[in-house]
Amino acid sequence: MKKEIRQAIYDKYIAPTKKERPDYIGVEIEMPVVNLSGKAVDEAVSIEVAERFIDHFSFIVSDRDADGNITSAKDTQTGDILSFDCCYSNLELSFGKAVGLFEIKERFEKYVCFLNAEFAKHGYTLTGMGVNPHADINHNLPIQNERYRMLYHYLHSYLKHTDEVDMRFHKRPDFGTFTSASQVQLDVSYDQLTDVINVFGLLEPYKAILFANSYLPDYPEFLCVRNMLWEHSMQGYNPHNVGMFGKTLTNTDELIDYIGTQSIYCTMRDGKYVNFTPLTVNEFFSHDLVEGEFFDGKGYQKIEFAPEAGDLEYLRTFKFEDLTFRGTIEYRSSCCQPLSEAMTVAAFHTGLKEKLYELKGIVENDEVIYSHGFNATELQNLLSKEKLPDYIDEGAVERQLIRILDLASAGLQQRELGEEALLAPLYERVYRHTNPARTMLDGIKNGIPIESYIRQYAVI
Repeated sequence: MKKEIRQAIYDKYIAPTKKERPDYIGVEIEMPVVNLSGKAVDEAVSIEVAERFIDHFSFIVSDRDADGNITSAKDTQTGDILSFDCCYSNLELSFGKAVGLFEIKERFEKYVCFLNAEFAKHGYTLTGMGVNPHADINHNLPIQNERYRMLYHYLHSYLKHTDEVDMRFHKRPDFGTFTSASQVQLDVSYDQLTDVINVFGLLEPYKAILFANSYLPDYPEFLCVRNMLWEHSMQGYNPHNVGMFGKTLTNTDELIDYIGTQSIYCTMRDGKYVNFTPLTVNEFFSHDLVEGEFFDGKGYQKIEFAPEAGDLEYLRTFKFEDLTFRGTIEYRSSCCQPLSEAMTVAAFHTGLKEKLYELKGIVENDEVIYSHGFNATELQNLLSKEKLPDYIDEGAVERQLIRILDLASAGLQQRELGEEALLAPLYERVYRHTNPARTMLDGIKNGIPIESYIRQYAVI
């Protein structure tokens, strides 16, 4: 790796973890917009509801699409943001950094109650699912702005990189328009950086059992299909851009080396996104010229450009534990949860962060799932499915999950904000050996229509 690029990676990702700062929490929750009539979402309805929200809460519009429609708006006091992610049938609420989870919960519920009251006037609702239940009904078209037009085009380029025997790619490159996540960002210190990545990586298979809430009929074996959709798309062209790290990191030098093996697939020139066949950071900055393409308003044109150090800003990765330029780890493998249980993801991670080394002892010595020859990546995939492997002892899994939840609860109690109460739905899931996706599928098999779950998971 070139010395100046190594330094740029250090400055962007590692240096922020050395700064003294308050211990904040950031939460982002994406939610499907559903037309309860069973028809496709009309983007005009979503835009109208967003406009009413912005007027009511005095948010300031921060971005619009090519047609002048609102795509995001921000509250300048709290830092909260309402936006549409990829398309107008996936609405996201991002919360400004906060000290406690209840202040986020209060604002989330206030916002969602208003939004759903407005959506109800049109026979629509926001609901708490990781895949839009109308994924095969909606138009699934990208917002017409530079970012999402580029992303949609890039994801559909998988056909240029595949053949009849290539099984890397699924056939739903539109997945970004119908998948919804629940993400939390937590500050991480330099001293704990590699331990956090390693330990929470080992925890991922258990999270697959606990938080699964993304079912797509195209892939009926999965209760949590979101991660597979990311990994087997152009986002996973280079496996180092997605999923887990697949190795134990022993120091930050190894982390910088790993970042050098992640791929860049886009940058900007003259206000236009340019996308190109993914190149690792090391490869990209060793080229004198890179060939890409950009949208000129009518179609895609070829362009050659010289890499610049600033292009590192466009390295976009989707690791389950993603190190950001803010000195935080973004935990991004969890599906959107039923809206009444929306804060469970943030509470779980916040509590366990407080008990990192106790958690390390549990997962590094685990013999419940890690004693059968499968690594963490393989287990995360296996345990994302409806049918668990035959060797799994569900009673032992229950006991281990309770042990992990008790640790998360102890970590939250240590914060003395009463946040441990937010874990109650997770205990209930463990005792019942279920999760939101399994509960829904079991109900559907027993004759309960999916519409019932759309409404149930929309309740605050």
